[in-house]
Amino acid sequence: MSNIERDPVSTSRTPGPEAAGPAVHRVEILTPRDVPLGGPRSMSVRRTLPQRARSFVGAWCFVDHYGPDDVARRGGMDLPPHPHTGLQTVTWLFDGEVEHRDSLGSHAYVRPGELNLMTGGRGICHSEVSTARTTVLHGVQLWVALPDEHRDAERDFQRYVPSPIRKGGAEIRVFLGSLLEAVSPVRTFTPLLGAELILEAGASLILGVDAAFEHGLLVDEGDIELNGTALSPAQLGFLGQGVGSLTLRNTSPARARAVLLGGPPFEEEIVMWWNFIARSGEEIVQARKDWEEGSRFGEVQGYDGARLPAPELPTTPLKPRGRAR
Repeated sequence: MSNIERDPVSTSRTPGPEAAGPAVHRVEILTPRDVPLGGPRSMSVRRTLPQRARSFVGAWCFVDHYGPDDVARRGGMDLPPHPHTGLQTVTWLFDGEVEHRDSLGSHAYVRPGELNLMTGGRGICHSEVSTARTTVLHGVQLWVALPDEHRDAERDFQRYVPSPIRKGGAEIRVFLGSLLEAVSPVRTFTPLLGAELILEAGASLILGVDAAFEHGLLVDEGDIELNGTALSPAQLGFLGQGVGSLTLRNTSPARARAVLLGGPPFEEEIVMWWNFIARSGEEIVQARKDWEEGSRFGEVQGYDGARLPAPELPTTPLKPRGRAR
């Protein structure tokens, strides 16, 4: 997914509630904003990260949540070739099918329950198009910021199909990191947790988690209590470090579904603008120039159409921001 807003703005790391002092073990509720994506066929997403209240959950720096969309009515997804630097993209679908092509030469079909992770590093570009077989499009697109020592990593593409784990009235698919007895083999550059959780009506679930991690629970459908705090669909519940277990309860009359994210706090200063993550405004300017001039990012073969032009840079300087203290 491309961070293509109709009126793109710079999103640097901004101070959040953690600036007030040591983390307390309360659930912070983050609500999304609706963002219409650009391109020849526009689609709307619910963007939970980044936002003014909080920019990161661990190294997770971008959370888009979309659907369920009737493709016949809404038009589906058609994102032309667009660039990325300094990050990994994580695609996880609940419904539908998306054709992925990138400048590494990868050609894959993203399907529900299958992780697709792409490493941008110094530079990669890709296209994403919902297939003719797709009637409903529904999923999440996530970004992970690469640490400084790995932000120029080589292009890479990984695919993984996690086996479901049953625990009580819950079904769990761990696509990154480890949870319960599941360990994902997918390579990341910082410790991460990513899992889909499905809870039957009225089901409760207790998960032991790494207390050194921050955690975020994005609710897709149903109503879920996280450590006693009620969350509705599209909300993300955030818990800071020091929490060693998560208690989830589905208070809905039907099944509920959520995505659990986690990781140790990301301490580095970054600049995030459009599809680029860098350490200075000058690096962002250079990345945009390279994309417009057709260098550095390679080419996507097989996409029927032109690549996406970069938006104009903001008039105010792009400055790095660090984690609020």
